[in-house]
Amino acid sequence: MFIERRLTGEEFDLNYASGSAGGTPLIMLHGVTRRWQSFVPVLGDLSMRWHPFALDFRGHGKSANTTAGYLVNDYVADAVRLLEQFDEPVVLYGHSLGSMVAAAVAQQYPDHVRAIILEDPPMQAMGQEISQSVLHSFFRNMQQFTEDQRSVGAIAKDLAEIRLQDPQTGNETRLGDVRDAASLRFTASCLQKLDSNVLFPIIQGRWMEGYDAESVFRGIRCPALLLQADISAGGMLCDEDAAMIESLVSDLTRIKFLQTGHLIHWGQTQKLINLITAFLETV
Repeated sequence: MFIERRLTGEEFDLNYASGSAGGTPLIMLHGVTRRWQSFVPVLGDLSMRWHPFALDFRGHGKSANTTAGYLVNDYVADAVRLLEQFDEPVVLYGHSLGSMVAAAVAQQYPDHVRAIILEDPPMQAMGQEISQSVLHSFFRNMQQFTEDQRSVGAIAKDLAEIRLQDPQTGNETRLGDVRDAASLRFTASCLQKLDSNVLFPIIQGRWMEGYDAESVFRGIRCPALLLQADISAGGMLCDEDAAMIESLVSDLTRIKFLQTGHLIHWGQTQKLINLITAFLETV
């Protein structure tokens, strides 16, 4: 059973969910546009040995909107606010945006982080290089549905008709042909609660401004597990960036999931749990 709680702050409040189990804290950090419930498929198994805490980032889920910014570096402050609630080192598990944040927190607060799990960090695929990929049309089209108060079903139906444009080939793909109907419903429910300002820096290619990836990963001192999705199946971490991370982090285990898209914890849940369990039992 997970209970939602509030972290109050001077500028804005954050929402997070806490499991009832004991054990070492395991902070879960979701991807952009999503919310803490994205981790529901893995929370039960992880609760067997760890104590999960799943955060809603600013502007997402039940956390408050803010004018303080929605760059990757801005979200780091959200994770730190939750980290400060614990008197012992924690494990950080991040997906997509969450993995970029987890890496930065581990680099900046080495004494407070026991290990990190990085699920398909997008790197510059969602930074300066976004205009060269299908992601640009994806997020540009998604923005029209943020804060949409129609029914989830109605939003999901329209989401399915989004056309994803590949600037390299000129080809278009209907979103409903690459995302199943249940996933589209969850996406729709997340967009209802998403601050539209979250997507502006992504669409503009500014999302990673101030985030020095080389310094971040070079500065990580704890054990790290890097989970890489398959680019051809919708993954975002390319081999070049994965190799760069591997070369910079002194204690890193890299696992590549073939024929698996960006949401590894949805597409390969049991395999992911097995790998995470093996990794966490060593830290």
